Amino acid sequence: MAKKNKSRDRHEHLIEVLKKPDEAVEYLKAALEEGDMPELFLLALRNVADAQGIKHISEMTGLNRENLYKILSKKGNPTLGSLYAILNAVGVKLSIEPKSDDKKAS
Repeated sequence: MAKKNKSRDRHEHLIEVLKKPDEAVEYLKAALEEGDMPELFLLALRNVADAQGIKHISEMTGLNRENLYKILSKKGNPTLGSLYAILNAVGVKLSIEPKSDDKKAS
């Protein structure tokens, strides 16, 4: 049972840290860098949304809480419009930049 409490304590600490906008941005950036794991980014976005309050995010986006939880689940597949709305509600924006991979397409 101690392991469960330790895990919950870590999650609670993470949520507290993610209440700071700069920390949330860096956390989302790190998750997004794992480009082959979109579910990791959705989990990170859900943690940021939890830190800011799902009710608040729901009000800001016009999406009900059930939909938010579904969108931000491991199997979530948000539309671009929903993703933009959620990102806007948590105070971040999506940007595009060139890939810095040495294996550039020919």
